[in-house]
Amino acid sequence: MGARSDIDRTPAQFTAAVELIRQAVLRPEVVVDEMPAPQRIAPHAFAISGDVLVGDDELATGRFILLHDPAGNDAWGGTFRCVTFARADIEADMAADPVLPSVGWSWLTEALEAYGSGYTAGSGSVTVVRSEGFGEMEADGSDAQIEVRASWTPLVEAPTPGMDSHAAAWSNLLCAIAGLPPLAPGVIPLPRRRGVR
Repeated sequence: MGARSDIDRTPAQFTAAVELIRQAVLRPEVVVDEMPAPQRIAPHAFAISGDVLVGDDELATGRFILLHDPAGNDAWGGTFRCVTFARADIEADMAADPVLPSVGWSWLTEALEAYGSGYTAGSGSVTVVRSEGFGEMEADGSDAQIEVRASWTPLVEAPTPGMDSHAAAWSNLLCAIAGLPPLAPGVIPLPRRRGVR
């Protein structure tokens, strides 16, 4: 019995990080829900999904996952790892721009920097896909999407901001990929209509 209860305990550091994510002040256009987290990547994981909604239009979607291994992970260079995915439809002519992948990556790094979210070991990819309909699908025309997949090791020790800043930066990435303008410096976003569920 005693060994089982030791295994089932969730580290206080992970519990505190999850609470900070749940309390993060996100962009008001981002509606989030908790979702099942991957179970085999790390001993502890927490995940949220988010959609950028403007009126009735869903402009972007994504996920933010926090992984924690109390023993540390050499590949991460720490005990925590943030993993994100963001996707949005874009104009077909934008997809032809050769600098778009670099710009997409800068949306993430600039968001992390804007929130003072210290991090190391950032890695990921930006994929731009353009599709054109032919034959019976010609009426569908063309469409294009951009996807950002990334992970980084957050620096969560004081005085670096906590995990809430990483979640807030992720919400800015979602809004950037959706084509929304950044909030002006000093502007405080209105509270979300719905919190993390």
